[in-house]
Amino acid sequence: MNRLPLLLVAACLTLLLPDPALAAGLDGRSFGLVWALPFAGILLSIALLPQLAGHVWEHRMAAIAGFWILAALVPLAIFHGAAAALDATLHVVLLEYLPFVLLLFALFTIAGGLVVTGNLHGSPGVNTGILAFGTVLASFIGTTGASMVLIRPLIRANDNRRHNVHVVVFFIFLVSNVGGALTPLGDPPLFLGFLRGVSFFWTTTHLVAQTAFVAAILLGLFYLIDRRLYAREDRAAPKLRDPTPDSRLGLRGGTNLLLLAVLVGVIILSGVWRPGIGFEIGSARLELQNLVRDGTMVLLGLASLALTPKSNRIQNEFSWGPIREVAIIFAAIFICLVPVAAALSAGRDGAFAPLLGLVTRADGTPIEAAYFWMTGALSSVLDNAPTYVVFFELAGGDAKTLMGPLAGTLAAISLGAVFMGANTYIGNAPNFMVYAIARQQGVRMPSFLGYMAWSGAILLPIFVLVTLVFFL
Repeated sequence: MNRLPLLLVAACLTLLLPDPALAAGLDGRSFGLVWALPFAGILLSIALLPQLAGHVWEHRMAAIAGFWILAALVPLAIFHGAAAALDATLHVVLLEYLPFVLLLFALFTIAGGLVVTGNLHGSPGVNTGILAFGTVLASFIGTTGASMVLIRPLIRANDNRRHNVHVVVFFIFLVSNVGGALTPLGDPPLFLGFLRGVSFFWTTTHLVAQTAFVAAILLGLFYLIDRRLYAREDRAAPKLRDPTPDSRLGLRGGTNLLLLAVLVGVIILSGVWRPGIGFEIGSARLELQNLVRDGTMVLLGLASLALTPKSNRIQNEFSWGPIREVAIIFAAIFICLVPVAAALSAGRDGAFAPLLGLVTRADGTPIEAAYFWMTGALSSVLDNAPTYVVFFELAGGDAKTLMGPLAGTLAAISLGAVFMGANTYIGNAPNFMVYAIARQQGVRMPSFLGYMAWSGAILLPIFVLVTLVFFL
């Protein structure tokens, strides 16, 4: 459960700054592939250690993250100077890390105060309706927030059924991933793009067709599967007793919806209001609109804590543990990302030129299908937010160009990161959160490889269709 905001955090952390590597004056041509080892190391630590050495990870997480931070910064200071290393770190901490923590604090706190009460009967129509609602909700309160709010009511609605694993699996597909594609608040990768200059509503206007296409197929397929399995329940004997009888639905903590609306408004404002006022700490320039945004996020989080009954958070099993984990892990991720961003900025003159060749035609134009699948493949096994950043930089890193002549490329990167985060439990933070909650509630969730059998059989053919329809 304590992994749920990891990706959201990555999103917030990644890009409040044009480019930390360039800001530090680093020449990307001087960075070989070996400089990517700390970045790869921290991502693999996040992906593997919780499963392979959970006790070590739980108790030594800070030390592991600190090791990778030093592995990135010490060579940077030795070979490029202490001033460059300090400057890059200042950019990451002041312009990426702190704003990320504050956005996480606001979203996590506000979503944690919303509780859906009552219970519905988990029929195929009701289940499909909940999944459809959650898919839309995810773009407004984030995949993490929507997953937190709806997974328990969905499990309660189906806790008298023998066949309910598929309900949670499709919930991960739709609510924890696909539904987050329509706004920067929906999924961390898109928020990172927003912080790098992608306009707030670009995702809404340019990704809606692909998102509706995938969601419609998944919802239709789910309804057919659920109807078949639901019929088996009617024929089974004896019938399972319903531990949570049907009762009227309700919502507690509604004040948080107003706070969420203010949060969305202030984030949009920060993207369009450019007063040109700010001050510098070292080479990091703190803009007024960003300071206003970040200060408001703090106030909104505090308001949620003050206005929400404590019983709401108790019922949601709310704790600050996830923020602590995110604060530690993503400090390491984005400090280790500095030399990687520098190398990517060098384009064909940098160490990642072979990777660029895989996604670029001989005439220099991008191959959208390749961006979609390569971003998606890495997002399936690594955190999808930093993966998005890597391919955003690989495609040139200029938001105006990517929103204009290269809009198809940006769409491919965005959709690959968001959609294919559903391929594994570790592709997106809410996936693991939902898995943990479902197991706690008695759902016999598939293993890591078992879940990949589900995603491989259902999602991969859909992604092939997306490629054929939208990227060829």
